[in-house]
Amino acid sequence: MKILKFGGTSVQNAVNISKTISIISEKLQDDTIAVVVSAFGGITNKLIEAGNLAAESNISYKETITEISTIHQNVIQTLLSGERKSKSLEYVDDLIKNLHNILHGLYLIRELSPRSLDLISSYGERLSAFIIAQALQEKQIKADYLDAQEVIKTDKTFGAAKINFDVTQKNIRKAIGDGSTTYIVTGFIASTADNETITLGRGGSDYSAAVFAQALKAEILEIWTDVDGMMTADPRKVKKAYPLAQVTYAEAMELSHFGAKVLEPRTVIPAMAENIPVIIKNTFNPTAPGTYISNTNQNPEHRVQGISSIDDVSLITVQGSGMIGEAGISMRLFKAIAKGNINVILITQGSSEHSITFAVSPQEAHNAKKLLEDEFEGELETKLIETIRIKDNLSVIAAVGENMKNIPGVSGRFFNALGLNGINVHAIAQGASELNISVVVCNTNTNKALNALHEAFFLSNDQTLNVFIVGTGVIGNELINQIAAQHTTLIAKSNIDVKVIGISNIDGYIIDEDGLDISNWSEIMTTQGAKPDLDIFVNTIKELNLRNSVFVDNTGSYDVASKYEELLEKSVSIVTPNKIANASDYKRYENIHKIAAETGARFYYETNVGAGLPVINTLKDLIKSGDEILKIEAILSGSLNYIFSNCNESHDFASVVKEARDKGFTEPDPKLDLSGLDVARKILILSREIGCEFNLDDIQIENCLSPESQKTKTVDELWETLEKFDNSVYEKKIKEASSNNKRLKYIATYENGKAKTEIKAIDPTHPFYNITGSDNIISFTTARYRTQPLIVIGPGAGAEVTAAGVFADIIRIVNF
Repeated sequence: MKILKFGGTSVQNAVNISKTISIISEKLQDDTIAVVVSAFGGITNKLIEAGNLAAESNISYKETITEISTIHQNVIQTLLSGERKSKSLEYVDDLIKNLHNILHGLYLIRELSPRSLDLISSYGERLSAFIIAQALQEKQIKADYLDAQEVIKTDKTFGAAKINFDVTQKNIRKAIGDGSTTYIVTGFIASTADNETITLGRGGSDYSAAVFAQALKAEILEIWTDVDGMMTADPRKVKKAYPLAQVTYAEAMELSHFGAKVLEPRTVIPAMAENIPVIIKNTFNPTAPGTYISNTNQNPEHRVQGISSIDDVSLITVQGSGMIGEAGISMRLFKAIAKGNINVILITQGSSEHSITFAVSPQEAHNAKKLLEDEFEGELETKLIETIRIKDNLSVIAAVGENMKNIPGVSGRFFNALGLNGINVHAIAQGASELNISVVVCNTNTNKALNALHEAFFLSNDQTLNVFIVGTGVIGNELINQIAAQHTTLIAKSNIDVKVIGISNIDGYIIDEDGLDISNWSEIMTTQGAKPDLDIFVNTIKELNLRNSVFVDNTGSYDVASKYEELLEKSVSIVTPNKIANASDYKRYENIHKIAAETGARFYYETNVGAGLPVINTLKDLIKSGDEILKIEAILSGSLNYIFSNCNESHDFASVVKEARDKGFTEPDPKLDLSGLDVARKILILSREIGCEFNLDDIQIENCLSPESQKTKTVDELWETLEKFDNSVYEKKIKEASSNNKRLKYIATYENGKAKTEIKAIDPTHPFYNITGSDNIISFTTARYRTQPLIVIGPGAGAEVTAAGVFADIIRIVNF
């Protein structure tokens, strides 16, 4: 015999019930079965709502009951005909009248006891099971209705009854007989020895089915629901969760205890007692294999079978030096808690015995604290126990798997995943059986923790980066294009999924937690974008709290750079070509890097110097390997190198500056380039990488412009002063350099603890002599590269290479 159980969604309406009947019909071709059903989907909640309304003397309870009646009548009208329809409508009418009478009594006395609530709640299953039995008869199937109150006997713990198994099993075997009749059994409900209606607690229909399976020594227990099985994680929180093919009884109990709603935890116990396999199947996808639960683990290579959570708990900590070595403290503590019938979810104690911490539901936390304060009143007065404190707004996250004990490194991977995402752990628990690792985290980090752990254990070859882009100018737009072009290739060849979650620019911002379609992001911004607001954009990033979040700043904005600290504090990594933060006041620079180090977030800025050239990483690698930096010499401005490379006796300074501006090599106002300030920022950043505590005013900067040109306020004024004052100055400098076979270059230098930028005439022996166009070149003279410096050379400007450098920094985050 097989036991089939169908949940509320499987019997929610006539369409779903028809699917359920099809499954039952198919099973009956080969097996004898008994079927346990829940109430129609949502009905139990409506019954409880009606009870509460009646107890509050709110007459609208009648509307709720009318709604319940209508739902059942509609199903009967669709599925049944003739005498069965009349019989079923009469049955529903009788039960609804009884229910009205009960609720009217509650309305008058204004009280809803657990006994009354159980009685009211029982009507859902009594209605559904009867109607489904009639629907099976309509299909010429020999079926009958069985009210579980007749067979399942319990104590008087209303709301969570304890079963008397000896009596119950005899009753079940007698009622089911030889299985020639297919009984449709009410789940969830039972009766006391005095025949009072009682329930087994929410989710009790699964448990009812398991009790029947145990009593009848069933071949298998099939739990039919609305998902394809037990999942690696809650798919509502972890989008990439997938069904598990098989788990053990112990794993199933652990996962269901920690919030896997597909199975009620107690269900496993009766099945395990008789070694009856349990399979979770999907009513709406019956061909899916489902999850097979038994006493053996057929997936020995899986370290972890599932990641689950309990979303709202409170931690209570009892702490004091008087607890150390004191026998009986734990006994007194948990005895006091037991007096209040308080369920303890998790327990942890350090080996020092200085404190005991345990988790309870928030509704029970303050009662638990009061019970402990009464129990340890004397110790609190003498300070042997210093404090009993509550911490709220927490969640329990658990990784479950019987095979964890056989494979080293599980705990390391678990805590590494949390740490890299900046998730603080408030308590840890792991039993000697190593069946699960449980941690308590802030509930704002629940989804982030679940996704980080799921990726670490189930998608270890896959990495998702959740990217937020600010600035869609030439660099930002090119970056988006490169991400779009490489997206499929990165997934296929490197298992890296770069998802652009948000884009912000001067026109507005767009955010989609599941990832934007960046192939037409501009159209989405136009049609769906919110008004530009950097504060809201950044706050949304923090509120979403996605794992592996990356903030990409493609601007030169002080406002955007001012957000770095608050993002890093939330473990959001930052990638940027924007030099402002790294060239800001040294104390702020130091603080930004300190926050990044403390939170584990990455702060990557390779493109601050040399666009896409590997300048900063090369310098960092030299330092990390123990080399000593003696000198840095560099051409760090593509625009200035273009200008000085093309100035000669036939091309004056002013005309070349105009030409460079027309070609887009300089800023719209060329003074910004010619001031040398941008180059100074770059050599400042490199100097700080070496360890120099410089500020910008510590850099000796040579301005390329005459004092008259520096004072101009418009570009037109600049052209006049360049021709009037600067041309003659540069004509003389160029002529002098040329006569000595030298060329003018704008060079940044760090040496002997000092940094400067200057216009320098260099001869053909200098490695920078032949650098033309907008190329950059950086020379590192070190203790190891003393006689022949290490040189990095290549394009130092341009949207394509800069965006490629930013993209490379984004990808590098995956390594951590």
